[in-house]
Amino acid sequence: MEMNGEYRIAASQQVVWDALNDPEILRVCIPGCETVEKVSDTEFTAKVTFKVGPVKAKFTGDVTLSDINPPNSYTISGSGKGGAAGFGKGGAQVSLKTDGDETILTYTANASVGGKLAQVGQRLIDSTSKKLAAEFFSSFAAHLSGDVETEQGAPVDGPETTVSGEQKQPATGSTSGQSNLPWVIAGASVVLLAVCYFTR
Repeated sequence: MEMNGEYRIAASQQVVWDALNDPEILRVCIPGCETVEKVSDTEFTAKVTFKVGPVKAKFTGDVTLSDINPPNSYTISGSGKGGAAGFGKGGAQVSLKTDGDETILTYTANASVGGKLAQVGQRLIDSTSKKLAAEFFSSFAAHLSGDVETEQGAPVDGPETTVSGEQKQPATGSTSGQSNLPWVIAGASVVLLAVCYFTR
């Protein structure tokens, strides 16, 4: 599965970069995330609980950052295990660029899953991944704006999110910094999104 997206966030590039590397911010913004721990400057571990159709599981994932070019870009790779529910692995390329007082975040993520997760069907996995990613970026943008209750993220030039093999589709519930990644990416957030949904 491949996902990509481009989103505008109402914060400076340095602020967005710092937030993407802050374990506590990631923990708060990743749907179902229980913990995000920084192992080193380039490694994170996370525990995330999520549901895809009838399959619900707690995933433990490892995320590694590489090709780091602060505060412009990095590559995320990760894997997650959810016991009998299955496993996920994936990666994402994330880049930031300044546009006035705002930042445009662009990502491309790839993920694959196995076990029970692989049996629920690609369409359901895709839709769940997009939903979780949208929730992450909406929460992330709201956190940076200082208005966690009302602010949300909005994709650049109209809400567009793409999943490989499909036409561009609007991302739901958006207004100022959202996504479809992952999960991971994170997640890692971007990767977590890619891994499980990113497992990130």
